[in-house]
Amino acid sequence: MYDKLTKSDIEKMQKEIEDRKLVQRPNLIQAVKEARAQGDLSENFEYHAARREKGLNDSRIAYLENMIKTATIIEDEPVSEDTVALNKSVKVMFTDNKDTADYRIVTTIRGNSLKGLISIDSPVGKALLGHKAGDTVHVQVNPQAGYDLQIMEVGTAEDDSSDEIKSF
Repeated sequence: MYDKLTKSDIEKMQKEIEDRKLVQRPNLIQAVKEARAQGDLSENFEYHAARREKGLNDSRIAYLENMIKTATIIEDEPVSEDTVALNKSVKVMFTDNKDTADYRIVTTIRGNSLKGLISIDSPVGKALLGHKAGDTVHVQVNPQAGYDLQIMEVGTAEDDSSDEIKSF
């Protein structure tokens, strides 16, 4: 995996692991026991649903632990205020149709393009990093397709710990 994560990302993942192990897991184990006590397991929907939920919880714990174990810790490197970097907000204009979009540059684990959170490892994130307001960058989507973005504004955005951690 070797995702680039901040200390904040790691802390958030550790909190989720702790909650899943100490709060959710005991409740899910109890739900499996109660459903098992209802008798015939072959037609016991509650039992199968409880086992499924427990399995999903255990899988999420394993996923998060593996992400932490294989992560590369990165720091917010000091750059000038008008340079695109991690945890910066960016207003861009698509040069072909003059539409604009507002993005915040985040780590891979928090990326969500539908919410304007662009990962540093995405094609858009890679194209924008290190550039300044006024620059035009080319985003290569695949070998045959790409588009240009003009950086209109670059601002400071705080590392928002309310960003959701991606599911697997």
